[in-house]
Amino acid sequence: MSRIVFFCIPAQGHTNPTLGVVRELVARGHEVLYYSYNILREKIEAAGAAFVACDEFDAEQHLTPQEGARIGSDLALSTRVLVDTTLALDEMVCAEMERLRPDCIVADSMAVWGKAVALKLGIPFVSSTTTFAFNQHSPKIMKQGPKELLNMVFSMGKVSRQIQRLQDRGYPVKNILDIVSNDDQTDTIVYTSPQFQPCSETFSEKYAFVGPSIRPAQSEIPKTREKLVYISMGTVNNDMLPLYRNCIDALKDSGYQVILSVGDQVDISQFGKLPEGIAVYPSVDQIAILEKADVFLSHCGMNSASEGLYFGVPLVMLPKTTEQSGVAARVAQLEAGIPLKKTTPQAIREAIITVLTDPQYRENAAKIAEGFRSCPGAKGAADKIERCCKIR
Repeated sequence: MSRIVFFCIPAQGHTNPTLGVVRELVARGHEVLYYSYNILREKIEAAGAAFVACDEFDAEQHLTPQEGARIGSDLALSTRVLVDTTLALDEMVCAEMERLRPDCIVADSMAVWGKAVALKLGIPFVSSTTTFAFNQHSPKIMKQGPKELLNMVFSMGKVSRQIQRLQDRGYPVKNILDIVSNDDQTDTIVYTSPQFQPCSETFSEKYAFVGPSIRPAQSEIPKTREKLVYISMGTVNNDMLPLYRNCIDALKDSGYQVILSVGDQVDISQFGKLPEGIAVYPSVDQIAILEKADVFLSHCGMNSASEGLYFGVPLVMLPKTTEQSGVAARVAQLEAGIPLKKTTPQAIREAIITVLTDPQYRENAAKIAEGFRSCPGAKGAADKIERCCKIR
């Protein structure tokens, strides 16, 4: 039996894919400790890990609401939060790992503190990458628009100052790429397929593409009409009442069954009496819906996009962050969905009808699904971690 420590950032999308791996490792008899945040405690403990809270060190909790809304789209701000949290955790994490001496550390690709302490103490390390893996070849596929490139150029001075703070504390970080990417010598688990990962052939054998981690549906969602349209903008930046109203207006006479998941930042009573066939909820069992959906209007977060495509559901895409734009670009390249260029009722209606009536989108989504299902999943990720444990 090995002692394995996980580190993650306080984000559902970065935590959820790891939970199946935790369950698999625990089932194999390993001891798993998971350093995370109380908002995720219940899920982590349900997977069988011993939970360790890091809330008091989380710099994101001290952001203003305006700053919080910019996380994910503002490179300089995101880097500052990451560095603040890393430095706040430094002393505690180093002391804990000295005491525990785990056989392996598994850290989210954005949880820099996990990788750094593994290097400092000579502990075998595995990077957990819940987005696309990134290397020097990725920008050729994941093209950025002029706005994103300008934002990056103007952010680099601030980013460099944050990198210097890490260097001053002994962290082996040269530039922002050391945070968002791994070299070919780092053991890395990526929760997607080689077919969906851009430039997958350029990554070394150290990378294990295990496919998305899809939990079982936890409820039964009846399909009441021939076509089911599902709309969700994720669990973070989803305060988008005008968009939801436009979706309702676009589809009120469509004859489709429409399910909107709008999050807890929107007061559902503001929608008033809903047209027949349209239902609005704060949250839903997304897997149960996607098992039956015909089209998914999504912000294109990696988890949501992967879950939709796993069930062969084509996408209408409205990304809000650079990461989401990268996922949307890949889906568009593989012709499994289309971007929503405007959010007027007419544009929404036309995009959904296009995806529903042109069979190529569902056919291409089904090809991606086939690639996902051929991956080794949580068992493959657990195998990778076990092999790293045996290096010591």
